[in-house]
Amino acid sequence: MDDIDRQLIALLQQDATRSYATLGRAVGLSPGAAHERVRKLREQGVIRATVVDVDPAALDRGVLSFVLVDATAWMGDRAESFAAIPEIQEAHVIAGSSAVLVKVRTATAEQLQDVLRRLYAIDGVSGTQATVVLETFFERALHIEQAE
Repeated sequence: MDDIDRQLIALLQQDATRSYATLGRAVGLSPGAAHERVRKLREQGVIRATVVDVDPAALDRGVLSFVLVDATAWMGDRAESFAAIPEIQEAHVIAGSSAVLVKVRTATAEQLQDVLRRLYAIDGVSGTQATVVLETFFERALHIEQAE
């Protein structure tokens, strides 16, 4: 990955709807060359997805929680079980006293309680510790540093 690739990624992170002509002008490439670079970045897995950032509250998912999951067994092979719970946005196998950390978005505390019940139904899960977020200062995507 060179400086032009980094510039293209930074521009797409600012606005993923930019045309290849606009991207090309910004980095000194033709639209076709910009398209080819972006295609290769996608093929290589550098650009994993193009997504729309939606306000969770607008979709009635205003309650954000992080849940530490304790287990009596290795959870690394339980990814599908966690993914089957649609309110879980992220699930990470972690080191420490807990086995998994999940990010959960629900509409209500009652729905969070239901998610916790479904977590307990996963084979090997022995406990949970939920932390409900009161206010989010900011969330940020991973941004690439551009060479100067």
